Amino acid sequence: QVRLVESGGGLVQTGGSLRLSCATSKSLFAGSIIAWYRRAPGKERESVARIWRDGSTGYLDSVKGRFTISRESANYTVSLQMNNLQPEDTGVYDCNTSPPLRNAWGQGTQVTVSS
Repeated sequence: QVRLVESGGGLVQTGGSLRLSCATSKSLFAGSIIAWYRRAPGKERESVARIWRDGSTGYLDSVKGRFTISRESANYTVSLQMNNLQPEDTGVYDCNTSPPLRNAWGQGTQVTVSS
């Protein structure tokens, strides 16, 4: 059983930037699509970005052009660079495979964007 570990959240003003990091395992990193998910207050969890083993990426429409997901093979890490953050980006960000593994959810990292 592998739990992914997220870090890098915080409080920023509108227009600010944050970089999130997800520590995975060698097996998940090599064999899975990894995604960043967001749990906004009062909303269902949604996938905001995904990255395939070959480096291909996919994004939620509302974050295209502002968020960039990337993979670092040296330490099995998947990062999410978030620029021009907006209040609607506020939420708890988790990483997991896509589709998600039920037992791999970590604690997530809180991102709060103030207006």
